[in-house]
Amino acid sequence: MGVLTDYFRATDEASVVKVLTSDEQPSKAFDLVEAKGIDPIVVLGRLVAAAREVPFEAGLVAARPVWPVGPQPWAEGATAAFAEDDPWVTGPWVMELADDVRETLAGIRASDLPELAERWARTAELQPVEPDELRPLIKELALLARRARTARQHLYCRVCV
Repeated sequence: MGVLTDYFRATDEASVVKVLTSDEQPSKAFDLVEAKGIDPIVVLGRLVAAAREVPFEAGLVAARPVWPVGPQPWAEGATAAFAEDDPWVTGPWVMELADDVRETLAGIRASDLPELAERWARTAELQPVEPDELRPLIKELALLARRARTARQHLYCRVCV
């Protein structure tokens, strides 16, 4: 079973929650890029590190959960037990990425794609993906980030298992 990740742009957390609590599909409601298996913290973090020309380190990509709503059942101080069908267990989960991530992705130029794809493909999490397979995704993420910046929106990642 693989992890599915979608990156999208939205005005704010409230607009994300509104869609997720309705019958509307996020793929229809938001400008969205499908990025199967590209988690926002580690794998996208490695692309961000490559784009910034810095070493990858934990915490490079800051993200905060916006869905599900309510307290996390395993958070410090939580007292209630949670069921197997609890949305915090089953997902999907949505995180808002820090705006500096949006800015880094928006700053990727077409001329950067070959080198970034080469560097990103060498990361352990993406083996044995070829750089040519990553170029279109990097381009799509950069364009999404530019549209988000132009519209004064934030980037979000939806994770499903």
